[in-house]
Amino acid sequence: MGHTTKDPLDMSASLQKQAAYERTTRGFLARQFTRLKPLPLEDADLKDHVAVITGANVGLGLEAGRQLLARGLSHLVIGVRSQAKGDTAAAALRRDFPAATVKVWIVDMESYASVQAFAQRCDAELPRIDYAILNAGLITTEHTMNEATGREVTLLVNYLSTVLLTVLMVPVLKGKKRATGRPPVLSVVSSDLVYSADVPLHQPVLPPFQDPKALGGMGKYARSKVLLTLFVARLATEYVNTDDVIVNLSNPGATKGTAFFRGGGVVVKAIMVVMQALIARTLESGASNYIDAVLSYGSESHGGFVSDWAVKPLPQVWYKPEGSELTDRIWEETLEELNFAGLSRILGDLKKNR
Repeated sequence: MGHTTKDPLDMSASLQKQAAYERTTRGFLARQFTRLKPLPLEDADLKDHVAVITGANVGLGLEAGRQLLARGLSHLVIGVRSQAKGDTAAAALRRDFPAATVKVWIVDMESYASVQAFAQRCDAELPRIDYAILNAGLITTEHTMNEATGREVTLLVNYLSTVLLTVLMVPVLKGKKRATGRPPVLSVVSSDLVYSADVPLHQPVLPPFQDPKALGGMGKYARSKVLLTLFVARLATEYVNTDDVIVNLSNPGATKGTAFFRGGGVVVKAIMVVMQALIARTLESGASNYIDAVLSYGSESHGGFVSDWAVKPLPQVWYKPEGSELTDRIWEETLEELNFAGLSRILGDLKKNR
């Protein structure tokens, strides 16, 4: 199935050297114009395999599901916010892949309770899970507060709820791994912007999202993805054994044909139309990065950033001493927010049994 194993220490040293380059405009353009490589998994037999993809009724998530089904996936669960839109997407997939089982489950990333219920349903109703792709996300120019959580929606959807679902899903996948063969893979969708976005090193990380004047729409999005990337990287490298679950981050790059900028406002949409016309990848190409992330690698992708059909560096700050301090602060503030769901206990159990 094309997965390889390399020395993680050698990989880390090599990637650290590349991190500064990836932050540059030249690095971004080089990533965008990387040609789709022939994935080493064209003969992949996914019969009897089960995948879960959130945000899968449109765009990249839907296309990723389609590409897995085209490789013989037997059972796909698409996590969506709208039952009607999910049913429409599922009907198209069932028509094109009649031998597969496609289910529509509700998960509203603006609701912690919905996220918890979705993870519990995965545990209760799926006999196995081979791949989970957490793709749901948004960008908006509006400063909108979620009444139930008291959190700004970009932070809530892209970061807090995604972290909650990620941590909840690790023990679920661990408990459903096969006795033999490759462990399950959990891939959390990140963004190219993690290379260029900055997070203040010596300030609280969550409060700025609450201030309508502190961050613009793109700033909120980019910073939320940096927080997510650093949290997931630490989760994987310090708490999750690669024999149990492989956890990585995946980046589709700038991609055409998505509904991602639907909340971006007139100016943002106009800019994105021009940018997409000039440099964006096709939907098929962008989604294939997700497929690469879940099918092509072994331990070398664990805690890593899969982009452009390769394992790329994490943001440059990750490799610096102040990056460890920043990640400590991200970790502490996040657990304080989400400990109602028992995350400290879950993480403690994962680390103890690592």
